[in-house]
Amino acid sequence: MENREDVKSILPFLPVCLRSSSLFWPPLVVEALKALSEGPHYSNVNSGQVLFLAISNIRNSLSLPDSSISSSASDGFSLLFDDLIPRDEAVKWFEEVVPKMADFLLRLPSLLEAHYEKADGGIVKGVNTGLRLLESQQPGIVFLSQELVGALLACSFFCLFPTNDRGAKHLPMINFDHLFAYLYDQYDEKFENKLKCILHYFERIGSLIPVGYISFERKVLSLEHGTFAFPYPKENFWSQSSISLCPFKISNSGLIEDQSSEAVEVDFANKYLGGGALSRGCIQEEIRFMINPELIAGILFLPCMADNEAIEIVGTERFSNYTGYASSFRFNGDHVDQKEIDVLGRRKSRIIAIDALSSPGKGSTGEINKALCGFLDHLKCHQYQKFFQDMGSQHDPNVKGSSGHSEVYHLSEGNPSTSSQTIEGTLANQLLRNHEAHYCSHLDYQQEIGVVTGNWGCGAFGGDPQLKAMLQWLAASQALKPFIMYYTFDLKALQMLGQVAQWISSQGWTVGELWDMLMDYSVQRLRGETGAGFFSWLLPSLNSHDTILLNNSHNV
Repeated sequence: MENREDVKSILPFLPVCLRSSSLFWPPLVVEALKALSEGPHYSNVNSGQVLFLAISNIRNSLSLPDSSISSSASDGFSLLFDDLIPRDEAVKWFEEVVPKMADFLLRLPSLLEAHYEKADGGIVKGVNTGLRLLESQQPGIVFLSQELVGALLACSFFCLFPTNDRGAKHLPMINFDHLFAYLYDQYDEKFENKLKCILHYFERIGSLIPVGYISFERKVLSLEHGTFAFPYPKENFWSQSSISLCPFKISNSGLIEDQSSEAVEVDFANKYLGGGALSRGCIQEEIRFMINPELIAGILFLPCMADNEAIEIVGTERFSNYTGYASSFRFNGDHVDQKEIDVLGRRKSRIIAIDALSSPGKGSTGEINKALCGFLDHLKCHQYQKFFQDMGSQHDPNVKGSSGHSEVYHLSEGNPSTSSQTIEGTLANQLLRNHEAHYCSHLDYQQEIGVVTGNWGCGAFGGDPQLKAMLQWLAASQALKPFIMYYTFDLKALQMLGQVAQWISSQGWTVGELWDMLMDYSVQRLRGETGAGFFSWLLPSLNSHDTILLNNSHNV
């Protein structure tokens, strides 16, 4: 195991030790965890104060410095378990849940070893799925069992992950000490209720160990030529696209996480996965990480996203219901996740983390490329490449142009070519161009998987919700998604979204034509020739007989 590159990359960020091809806890840690697993009558851990003392002793046995944990964390543990939680619930927690968490931690070394045994093509043929640092500009995927994720999150709760090297690798915090510290230092009910979601998660997995899998994928639009990956679109790519716009569905109420369609659900992400989930944050991304706590595991090994990257997480289970938003956020009891299981053992919950640009006025190309990166199916691309490598072929003979040759599309030019190209050029560009319907059926492409999204980057980053709706529509269409479902959250600026989307669809516009319209509008805004929003700018230009088409239909 010492020779595995994936193990070498992640080991500095794990609390376990490696020797003679075996992972293990130091003896003093094993002794402490075994005592906790016996329950409070043996360990005497029956309060938040004593629990933190036990955690501190384990941390000392791992040689973790006191400076690496928030000084107020101990007060937060005491406040939560000794004051805020009803005593009968706290007693149950120490008698039933803490021993189960200790069992998870004791099994962590063996769970990791079993994980690496399956990592070399045992889950996805030809793909390394082992736990490792998925660094920036390195596309890849990690598959973790829900049981292993439970053990990793128990490490977070016990604040056992080493933190010294995380900043240098652009990794966000992973231990839960800041959650407890904020509870004490800046008490707010939202902090208490975030922790209630976490406690509920451990109660659930302690009573019944989940048996599914979760995948964490770093998606990259390649900035280099000649690499096998989807290339980062050039400036003229979007205007030259002749792909039809996909159906646009609208909901003025409801929540993205409650939708029931086969779709990827957009996480309005921070470039650091999870944003403020483990600190003060409590908006869209942070709430999703609380009700689906298994998402937190990605924070361990996924450094911040670059402008050409996105992160997709498939298979997390939702454990909690909630009400409110931001300061009004409240835990609202148990949630039983009814999502179906896919062929790889993952729940069909697909979450795409894409971070908006902090300066949206600089242009739309970066943001639409970011959305496209998230919406494209990169894993299918890799599987397709592997298939043709195994067959010893560089071309897909089933994709023919009018001349009978394989059609290849160049992002830099946007025009078809009949010249021979490597599979890298053929696949990466073909997926982004015309005639994909036949091509993607050969890929066993899951055409039913749409996109569910909303006002991405329209809060602190100041994005224009009308433009963001159009850009995400374009990206979903270019990625060959069968539909986009847009939640407006009853935002006033989007009152005419249904009418505008219906009119655009009635005109039969392509991706390129809508993109050109957006660019014309942006130029006029930049020159000061219009101060109107995009919808108001577009609608006066319609012929009077076309305005009859404007109604309140929400499916176009």
